[in-house]
Amino acid sequence: MRISPILTSLIAGTLLTAAFTAASAEKFKVCADPLNPPYSSKKQDGFENKIAELLAKELGQTVEYTWLPQRIGFIRNTLMAPVKETDVDSNEFKCDVVMGLPTGYDLTETTIPYYKSTYVLLIAKGRGWDDITLDAAQLTNVSLERQEKLKIAMFDQGPGTVWLQKSGLLDYGIPYQTMSGDEEKNTAMQIDKDLKAKKIDMVIIWGPMAGYIISQSPKNSYTVIPMKSTPGMQFDFTISMGVRKSDKDRKAVLDRLILKKSKEIKAIIAGYNVPLL
Repeated sequence: MRISPILTSLIAGTLLTAAFTAASAEKFKVCADPLNPPYSSKKQDGFENKIAELLAKELGQTVEYTWLPQRIGFIRNTLMAPVKETDVDSNEFKCDVVMGLPTGYDLTETTIPYYKSTYVLLIAKGRGWDDITLDAAQLTNVSLERQEKLKIAMFDQGPGTVWLQKSGLLDYGIPYQTMSGDEEKNTAMQIDKDLKAKKIDMVIIWGPMAGYIISQSPKNSYTVIPMKSTPGMQFDFTISMGVRKSDKDRKAVLDRLILKKSKEIKAIIAGYNVPLL
């Protein structure tokens, strides 16, 4: 069936109106963790805070936050939660955008990616491991005596732990929780503290978190070795913003802004020592 030019114009007009509605609201409503450096904080000094400000300014909006620790149930209690808890059929939600989700995250609709980073092996210098500079696989080639001196952080989940297991180094890992549950410090803050206290000498950690740890110490305190993805073991990931699955018009607006402000977004992230691919 041939669609008439009039019907085509009506459809296009409807789509443009929906996109305009998302862009014309007064508030850029973000769901965020109040203590999650380097991403976000109530001081609004994280790189996700800065990116939200950039996009809101472009839309002529002001940023409004719904703060909640990013733990299990975060999406349900922020992005999917109506302003009035008793009004489950409401179209007004506590917030509309979640920054920093893996592209394709299954609980939300995700935008096009706005950065790509990788896990890195972060080694504190001057601890007897300064010869490890090229590849994490060098750790598997040192003597058994040296391996027994390893003090490497190991998370309860993630590709770093899988790599340690496949490399025969799991027994030397010092366990950490991916979600600490600590109201006074997040995982990156805890790793930074324990590296300085020499409880651990190294960690395989997500790039932005490594960037935060690096920023808390004098220059050249760490060796940073990007982990290499292989078939069956991925270390590099793209990151997007998340909206409700039904919020297609808001996704379209954000996609457009990400493309338009790509250089500025990358500059903000790079300013936090994040390894970008």
